[in-house]
Amino acid sequence: MRVTIISREYPPNVYGGAGVHVKFLTRELARTMGVEVRCQGEQQVDDGNLRVRGYRAWERMWEGDELRFNQTLGTFSISLSIIRDQIDSDVVHTHTWYAALAGFWCKVLYRVPLVSTVHSLEPLRPWKEEQLGASFRLSTWAEKLALENADRIIAVSHHSRDEILSLFDVKPERVVVIHNGIDLNLYRPVTAESTRRAYGIGDDYILFVGRVSRQKGIEHLIEAVPYIDPKVQLVCCTSAPDTAGFEQEIAARIARQPRIVWISSLLREDQYVELYSNARVFVCPSVYEPFGIINLESMACQTPVVASRTGGILETVVDHETGLLVEPGDPRAIAAAVNQLLGDRARAEAFGRNGRQRVEKHFSWSAIAEQTKALYEAVATEWREKARG
Repeated sequence: MRVTIISREYPPNVYGGAGVHVKFLTRELARTMGVEVRCQGEQQVDDGNLRVRGYRAWERMWEGDELRFNQTLGTFSISLSIIRDQIDSDVVHTHTWYAALAGFWCKVLYRVPLVSTVHSLEPLRPWKEEQLGASFRLSTWAEKLALENADRIIAVSHHSRDEILSLFDVKPERVVVIHNGIDLNLYRPVTAESTRRAYGIGDDYILFVGRVSRQKGIEHLIEAVPYIDPKVQLVCCTSAPDTAGFEQEIAARIARQPRIVWISSLLREDQYVELYSNARVFVCPSVYEPFGIINLESMACQTPVVASRTGGILETVVDHETGLLVEPGDPRAIAAAVNQLLGDRARAEAFGRNGRQRVEKHFSWSAIAEQTKALYEAVATEWREKARG
């Protein structure tokens, strides 16, 4: 069994949950099968069963002033370069709309079954038009084309599966749920302090990790700060702003809140582990979240969570057991939940222990890779049977 995985993100170019997913899934799959990754960037890896090749956008795509259009058109140019190289795998597996066209074209040109994982859905992220301009209509079209022609669609939560079935013309039996996972050896409680000291972070802080995107609800968390225990800092670890304008908006909001420590660059994984482990509370204020790997990361580090009651979060964070859930977009509710946990350390520590137990039981990457490989085998078998007539 051999799979070609197509993704925008692969280390070291990881910007969000999809990139984390692809990194750990490919590592686990490569233990038992051949894995080829085609991604955006300069990567070149040959390590046993794992082969990685990076592709760049055509230079012509970055000429001119309307770079919002060029971001989407540049992605399409990468897709053309990806499919130009021969595909000889049993299955092609794509992640996000950035890989959608490449996956569809692979199916057509090389007669290979297509599996698509949905990490988020373009129709449910209208703020992306602020980022992509009119070419948002192209990203939405590419996603629809790939999903409606995929042999299987992997939803990362049951909630996401329901959204897929409501938005696209796909048969229910073609849409399966395989959750995201967590590296339990990497994400675990630690006592290190070097990152906190380097950034001037005190002993009492709450933590946010995520992209500077309206999807992640960071503005609602910032608005909650005046209502949170004044002795506690908020540490915001951000990356990959949707637009320069939104990043400037967030910068202005943070500037008015002296208790916020803003780390606006990617950190090493061990640094995130340190920050998760020592936070009093982790906050995930997303307004749209098909899954939310960050909550698993926090729970694995034995830190209680306050998160929005939305999407796949409902399948990871157990209300009043591993954390507290609040309505999306409500700063006062965020603050009240955070203050509850800050004021009851025994309860917060119990939530942390429960969270670690939950991820150990349900979200290991090895189990998720086994489910994914079984799906590949089923799809490849169906494809061969169809070919025989």
